[in-house]
Amino acid sequence: MILLTRKADFSAAHFYWNDSWTEAENFRVFGKCANRQGHGHNYTLEVTVEGEVDPVSGFVVDLKQLKDILEQEVVSVYDHRHLNHEVPEFKTAVPTTENIAIAIWHRLDGKVPNAKLHRVRVYEMPELFADFYGEGA
Repeated sequence: MILLTRKADFSAAHFYWNDSWTEAENFRVFGKCANRQGHGHNYTLEVTVEGEVDPVSGFVVDLKQLKDILEQEVVSVYDHRHLNHEVPEFKTAVPTTENIAIAIWHRLDGKVPNAKLHRVRVYEMPELFADFYGEGA
């Protein structure tokens, strides 16, 4: 078995807010990230799939197809968007790095032919990232 990772980038804005908390509690927990005007990041996404190498092509997956899936399922939905206001999964979930990784997993799971999704890694900034390995991980 081989693990293959493809990267993609997107830029998006977000803020942290829990509607069940008071404004004071949101600012206590989330600090300046609770500013409802939001702020932006240039995210880097790494998607790792696992599978067997095809003896004819030498690939685990068709790299163009994987790139197209990432573009369709993630980049075209998240890029240059305000996650809280424009992306359905963040209408109720706080768009933390962790929740973004989970949401992307759900968008991609089962959509990569001939490979199994192994890991989704989302970098919010070079020194901050979250890994998600699926529900059972």
